[in-house]
Amino acid sequence: MRPLLPIIGGIGILESPSGIISLILKHVFSPLNNTRLAHLCGPTDEHLRSIEVALDIRIAHRHEQFKIEGPKARAQRGMELLQALYEIAHHPISAATVQLMVSGGGESISGLADEPVLHTRRADLRPRSKNQALYLDNIAEYDITFGIGPAGTGKTYLAVAAAVDALQRSAVQRIVLTRPAVEAGERLGFLPGDLNQKVDPYLRPLYDALYDLMGFDQVHKAFERQALEIAPLGFMRGRTLNNAFVILDEAQNTTPEQMKMFLTRIGFGTKAVITGDISQIDLPKAQLSGLIDAERVLRRVSGIAITHLTSADIVRHPLVARIVDAYDAARVGEH
Repeated sequence: MRPLLPIIGGIGILESPSGIISLILKHVFSPLNNTRLAHLCGPTDEHLRSIEVALDIRIAHRHEQFKIEGPKARAQRGMELLQALYEIAHHPISAATVQLMVSGGGESISGLADEPVLHTRRADLRPRSKNQALYLDNIAEYDITFGIGPAGTGKTYLAVAAAVDALQRSAVQRIVLTRPAVEAGERLGFLPGDLNQKVDPYLRPLYDALYDLMGFDQVHKAFERQALEIAPLGFMRGRTLNNAFVILDEAQNTTPEQMKMFLTRIGFGTKAVITGDISQIDLPKAQLSGLIDAERVLRRVSGIAITHLTSADIVRHPLVARIVDAYDAARVGEH
């Protein structure tokens, strides 16, 4: 039996046989609102279980009385999350919202609440971590920004959101989205249809982000007035892009020559964002990635920002972060 100090002011201290100190935090939500409590906990306490798993803590509650047990920093983080969720619990809370709030790493939720909100169809869109906030700040400040990090860190989604925001504010006249048509184990020739139909699956993630941020009708109206363009990277050669917001996605699959070609398309009044994940390169083994080469060549060039995101910035299912970390650890062990 672990020795338990009396709880004073809602805080108790537990000491395990190994000497690890844990806290027990007690909290009563006031004024009591049973609807908010139900939304906070989720169906069959689903939201509480998600927080427990993500933070490795224990949460118990009886009506409005909550008890959190775990190491000091994680227990306090859990209490912050419960308080933040209670404040927005006037409507049911989705599991995705809980996961996004948990994924803020060690950052205080209130500390990110003052970040500028992008004007898109998603009124709740904002950075979920310090690195994401830095990424958006760099996009706003610099003409060329690199966003490098693993899957699920919001590299492409936040860049598209910044582009939509710039278009709606008339800061740019059009959005141009592009990515290299490089196969991940399949060949373009095996896909049915003409060239446009063959490359369309490679551009689908960009369409998905646009539909989410602008809505289906607005996206098609933007295409009709030529304020929106999505094309394979090969179609960029020979062009000069003025007064545009240009995004190169999946840049890890460019060659150094393609990357140089893309960067030299930038004209006056244009912002460019280059996103990629150097752990998922689909080029032939002997081919150097244009993203890796550009990071090395351009890191000291004035006017260019390079933002690195990590597994702590992942805003998908919590398992995604653990999968990324496991692969990174295995890759390090092979060298």
